[in-house]
Amino acid sequence: MGPTGQVRVAQIHPTRQCNLRCLHCYASSSPQITETLNFELLKSAITDLAAENYNWISFSGGEPTAYVPLPVLLRHAKRLTLKTMLVTNGIMLNQRRLDELAPLTDLMVLSLDGLPESHNKLRGSDKAFEMMASRLPLIRERQIPFGFIFTLTRHNLNELPWVMEFALAEGAKLLQIHPLERVGSAATNLAGSVPDALEGAYAYLLQQELQKRAGDKLALQLNLVHSDVLKDDPRRFYAEPGSIDPDLPLGEVISPLVIESDGTVVPMQYGFPRRFALGNLYQASLRTLSAEWRQGAYRQFEAICGQVHQQATESEPHFFNWYELLGEMAREFPATQELAPPEESGLWKARSIGSGNRAAA
Repeated sequence: MGPTGQVRVAQIHPTRQCNLRCLHCYASSSPQITETLNFELLKSAITDLAAENYNWISFSGGEPTAYVPLPVLLRHAKRLTLKTMLVTNGIMLNQRRLDELAPLTDLMVLSLDGLPESHNKLRGSDKAFEMMASRLPLIRERQIPFGFIFTLTRHNLNELPWVMEFALAEGAKLLQIHPLERVGSAATNLAGSVPDALEGAYAYLLQQELQKRAGDKLALQLNLVHSDVLKDDPRRFYAEPGSIDPDLPLGEVISPLVIESDGTVVPMQYGFPRRFALGNLYQASLRTLSAEWRQGAYRQFEAICGQVHQQATESEPHFFNWYELLGEMAREFPATQELAPPEESGLWKARSIGSGNRAAA
């Protein structure tokens, strides 16, 4: 098995079109942006994802319900025995759409960014919360498992208890707490609102306390990692060069895998630097891109993960957003500079010496 575990996710962004213009949107989506991925191309890619041992397909956006063929793709994924997730702002989920989506959706995740006024401000609409909340009874009637995703900023941690109580009252099973990242619209609109290490520590403590209150009625998931976890298990974060067999199915090698609305396939995060991309679906099939990447650029991806590991574990213990730090370091690495191959990296040398000492003992 690779480092991806039992839940191997492919995130699909079929369109950047959205009915909202959110201040923190990583894809810089809006009603005016119509970039959309070809349906047949995406259907073929989903077939390949199943063959590569992915077991969850998550549709996001833009607003995925604005993508007209979405139900057809969900049905195709279900035929391939894939689990399906839909990440949505909820506004377009009228009765007709929900009737169509209900038997095809294993989990629906709705955006909830704090108190109604805070949610509306981030979403750029004074009706966003009201419209989303009005859809929840319809979702419950159709017995669709659902949860919420809360964007944590430097200014809204105090609203998290209210968000949890709202989620519990509405019957949600999941509350995902995801730190704001300096990508897309957020890089321009909210650059000073990204949580720092101190905010991350407070968020962890509050999440632990809220989880005790919620018990088994609601799972709270905080998308931060402690540097000690990274230090103790580098393989889990792709930071132990050469430890992953590139001949494994792609789902055993990398998760999440992201398919963007222009056809680009990248590891880990929407907008990940193209230097580390698998390629583009308009140029080759996912199976072809996967085979080439695993035999070539994957080692470059591994090397940048090693650099993130080194930076994160050399400082004082702290909570941080691994995805954001990985993306930032990949973007900042000079395009003209070659990454050191695994056998020349400092991490590899340290691991080799350590392994030798253990063997001798």
